[in-house]
Amino acid sequence: MISIQRSQSLRQQVYEALKQIILKGDLASGERVVETKLAQQLQVSRTPIREAIGQLKREQLIVSKPNGGFKVATLSVQDAAQLYDCRIALEQLSVRNACEYITSKQLKQLEKCVLLAEKLAKSSKPDPLKLLEIDYQFHYLIAESSGNQWLLALLEQVFDKMALLRVQTTKHNLQVLEIRLEHREVYEAIAKKDVDLAQSMVEEHLVASKVRVVNEMEIINNNKLHNS
Repeated sequence: MISIQRSQSLRQQVYEALKQIILKGDLASGERVVETKLAQQLQVSRTPIREAIGQLKREQLIVSKPNGGFKVATLSVQDAAQLYDCRIALEQLSVRNACEYITSKQLKQLEKCVLLAEKLAKSSKPDPLKLLEIDYQFHYLIAESSGNQWLLALLEQVFDKMALLRVQTTKHNLQVLEIRLEHREVYEAIAKKDVDLAQSMVEEHLVASKVRVVNEMEIINNNKLHNS
């Protein structure tokens, strides 16, 4: 259960809580969003829940149902491919700027993400949600170190959709999150301030991730058609 801190903006807290419920998969893609149930779960009135649903609808994490009400968005194979194409373009700019502007402190934080992912992946039962969080932190840190706040804002919007996408696929196949070697290669290129290598490595990393995710979604869709 997510606790709401009354000392902070209730509207913002409810929005963040509902967003996390969706991005962590507690409300699955396609699942109905019920105001009364969420209000009871978060122990708030329906008004901030309704406001949060409206905001998440504008962000396309929640969509309207044809017969009324709302549900969590379901991303298609085409959505996945196009989101990755956007990420590849944005993150090439991100690593290019990071090579120039990253501080020693930020570089150490980036290394910690790499080491943590490597350690977690070696465990017998790696936590997919934890791997998703590490993956997000790694790419967020690079964007943050680029010094371009507009780039960071654009990537944050894409990251949210990607989190929803990953939740859809990791429940079926954890290997979609093979990030250890790929993250290390990107980190080492940035540490060397090798712009061409960094851009090449991040593109290679994201293209490989795109292939894994798109293939997994196609398998899931084919299984659904077969079982229907």
